[in-house]
Amino acid sequence: MAPTVRVHAPSGQRALIITSLAVPLTGWTVHAVTLHRKLAAARRDPLTGLHGRDGYTARASALTDRFTQAAMVVLVDVDYFKQINDTFGHAAGDRVLVATAQRLTAWAGSRGVVGRLGGDEFALAVRIGAARRRLRLDQLAAALAQPVDIGDGRLVDVAVSIGAATPDRIGTTDLSVLQRAADAAMYAGKHTGRAVLADSSHATVPSVNGRRDGRPGTASLGAAA
Repeated sequence: MAPTVRVHAPSGQRALIITSLAVPLTGWTVHAVTLHRKLAAARRDPLTGLHGRDGYTARASALTDRFTQAAMVVLVDVDYFKQINDTFGHAAGDRVLVATAQRLTAWAGSRGVVGRLGGDEFALAVRIGAARRRLRLDQLAAALAQPVDIGDGRLVDVAVSIGAATPDRIGTTDLSVLQRAADAAMYAGKHTGRAVLADSSHATVPSVNGRRDGRPGTASLGAAA
């Protein structure tokens, strides 16, 4: 705790001293907040090595703003993840998440960014031309459907839900709107095994599920998880 200094001076001078002390403290506070934000943006998910929500959002926003005609935002949920944890243990669940992250990273390659939003939810922003979107989404679904080795020679089948959205179909490069549309498309096609490509109607779906900020009808994408 900083020592208390008593200054015997007229009130005007005392106010001047207090003000001069407050200026560097205020500057330090601003610096600390800025540093915290930079560290949060750079932080990686410790389990999967993917970008966390803040880091992903910054990079994905830059990608969708730059590649307006060839950008695609993809959301992925691992279905029945709780059952995997309950049946095989949390170590097995972690292996499923790591394997999913590796497959997403391999699929996106150097043309995209991948993040873990939290729990069993992942997000990607990639550069893919319109002519190849459907093919690439089908390839992603096939890759994620492959069994995962959870140790001791055991394999577990993994089901995922996939939703995607593109600026040309939704009418904006705003990442929060694209993710809302992708999330609605993903929810509409849940448990089908197929990736659903959103259209403009998915951006205005009313609230049906509040698991995550940004899911259909919730106010906005939430703060960093």
